[in-house]
Amino acid sequence: MKVIHLISGGDSGGAKTHVHSLLHGLSKSVGITLVCFRDGPFAREAAALGIDTRVFSGRFFSALGEVERLVRDGGYELIHTHGSRGNLAGALLSRRTRLPVVSTVHSDWKLDYMGRPLAAATYGVLNAWALRRIKYHVGVSDAMRALLIERGFRRNDTFSIYNGIDFNRAIPDADRAAFYRRVGADIAPGDVVVGAAARLDPVKDLATLVRAVAKARETCPKVKLIIAGEGPERQHLTELAAGLGMAGALTLCGWLDDMDEFYGSVDINALTSLSETFPYAITEGAAHRLPTVSTRVGGIPRLVTDGETGYLAGVGDFEALGARIAELAGDAALRKALGEAIFARAAAEFSIEATCREQISVYEQILDRAAHGGRAGVLICGAYGMGNAGDEAILDAIVAEMREIDPLMPISVLSRDPQGAAARLDVEAAHTFNIPRVLSLMRRRALYINGGGSLIQDVTSRRSLWYYLFTLRAAKARGCRVMMYGCGIGPVKHPGGVKSARAALNGCVDVITLREPDSVEELGRFGVTEPEIILAADPALTLAAAPEGEVDALLERAGIAPGTRCAGFALRLWPGFEARAAAFAECARHLYEKHGLTPVFIPINHRDDSRAAEAVSALLGGVPHALLPGPLPAALAIGVLGRMEIAVSMRLHGLIFAAGQGTPVVGVSYDPKVTAFLKCIGGGCVPLDEAGGPALCALADAAAARREDGEALAESVSGLRALERRNVLSAARLLGKEV
Repeated sequence: MKVIHLISGGDSGGAKTHVHSLLHGLSKSVGITLVCFRDGPFAREAAALGIDTRVFSGRFFSALGEVERLVRDGGYELIHTHGSRGNLAGALLSRRTRLPVVSTVHSDWKLDYMGRPLAAATYGVLNAWALRRIKYHVGVSDAMRALLIERGFRRNDTFSIYNGIDFNRAIPDADRAAFYRRVGADIAPGDVVVGAAARLDPVKDLATLVRAVAKARETCPKVKLIIAGEGPERQHLTELAAGLGMAGALTLCGWLDDMDEFYGSVDINALTSLSETFPYAITEGAAHRLPTVSTRVGGIPRLVTDGETGYLAGVGDFEALGARIAELAGDAALRKALGEAIFARAAAEFSIEATCREQISVYEQILDRAAHGGRAGVLICGAYGMGNAGDEAILDAIVAEMREIDPLMPISVLSRDPQGAAARLDVEAAHTFNIPRVLSLMRRRALYINGGGSLIQDVTSRRSLWYYLFTLRAAKARGCRVMMYGCGIGPVKHPGGVKSARAALNGCVDVITLREPDSVEELGRFGVTEPEIILAADPALTLAAAPEGEVDALLERAGIAPGTRCAGFALRLWPGFEARAAAFAECARHLYEKHGLTPVFIPINHRDDSRAAEAVSALLGGVPHALLPGPLPAALAIGVLGRMEIAVSMRLHGLIFAAGQGTPVVGVSYDPKVTAFLKCIGGGCVPLDEAGGPALCALADAAAARREDGEALAESVSGLRALERRNVLSAARLLGKEV
């Protein structure tokens, strides 16, 4: 792999550190060349690190021609850009060389030229134009990646790689007294020194830090401030400090060559920026085991957890920052504890080795997509975005399993609620019925997944059957491999539906994984023989429950006191339900009176299930009970059903969620899929039209007895989870990948 990096060459601060550290690390395993458009310390320091560095310092377009010749003659596979001039060059070269281009976005380009209107109107505008014409982008924090997506950059073409540093290097001891003399700082024995390494630029908002230190000095006058950096705010900061009566407590020492000496000579690391990505000032301070006080911006909260690995405050909140600085200044033990805590987290998660590994993975992903003409990843379609926790659980599980195959894989989802799916799962999402968009996605994805559930059926709607069969045909026609993933089949009652399903599945589907043996038999009845057919299990079995605290909070809001023993009911409106509501009420009363279990009604699909729950609860009289509000995220529904001692469910995914958590179940079957799952786990079941009160109570008693010996249920669920693994293995094979 050969990669050429383009940068102006006048960079300083965090951007310089990032590029030098990254390229020095990458050079050990990747062919790297650095091109600078001006000579100076940046280029010379890079060369001193052993980085292959070229300087083209003529007029921009003349230099661009030289870079183009270097790219063509040097056999480079990818162009990586940094900063406005590098981005402009990369955007122009992408068309000339046909090579993929990726830009690392180090900061918010709309704020880079804050306070400099002429530069903003020239360099800023050109940089924004260039970024839009570069396909791939790396944000140096999750927050920066989120900003890129918010501003319209493709989610699947943006990546997040945090700045890393070498935490294994030996840090030399600093001669603090000599450093203070050299920078002209008036520091006396016993003073506590706050340090900040930042440009003296409006976006760094160092005025807030000066005010915070002045506030801290009201109760702790031994606090002093040293700022390492240079910029247009110098005069303003000097005048502000004088006006606050702390002129002698502030030292502006300009840019420093030896940052180890700086960090070794301060006691508290501080940053008060208005906007950041993931600044080196934080990780470098962490490497020196310095307690950190910062504004809550960008990716900083990824490293600094308030009260655990440092302190955070809102932008501009100098009073809160000052209080934290005073607290740290007065407690040496606290400074040491927080310094050790931030060092431990930073060393584990933000090393230069991790940064380089992630960058190489991004390069490999981009080159793999280029090699396949841009076709990559998966498009997942199913009954998503309609408020059904079971269907959303299937989607959550499939997305998680695709990321297990390849964490950087492009994933697109079709949903009735595309905004919700995109926000929850960090995927590209389109509306299920935006047909032009659906067809466009099919042309770009390698694998189309018909995602779980019983989509090939015509009981709820013949129109849905026609739609899903259409998507199978359309995906195959546009070059996708096609898979039906952990699904159920049927019932299809209309003869024309069976004929259409047989033709589409035989002609367009490569692999079908099924969640129960009954669906295998149904495919045989349809005459489907061409796809590879594999017995697997429902993907939702792999999902974990929500944290206990979230489950506790939900139950307490519904009036369930901690420690209350409960039985869960997951009901749904279905033809014939009204006639059975009294039977469900009798079962709920029986569980309360005989077993001491408070009935809790759990909506899997809140649009219908809440009305079913209300109908039954109205018949309970004085029996204590709770109706949980919806919609419930899948993980929370799983967590709640895991708290139940027994679950009585009409909903298939109510049964799956409960069984997966080891809760004995009673199934009331309105559909063959419910009966089929209960056969797999050996659970009690009664058809809806036979669900009388005595029958339900007897099944509930049997479930209560099974709870005393949970080994059989655990063994059957464990077997189903092993079968479910066939889903992800089949998808990986179709994608040409391994897991």
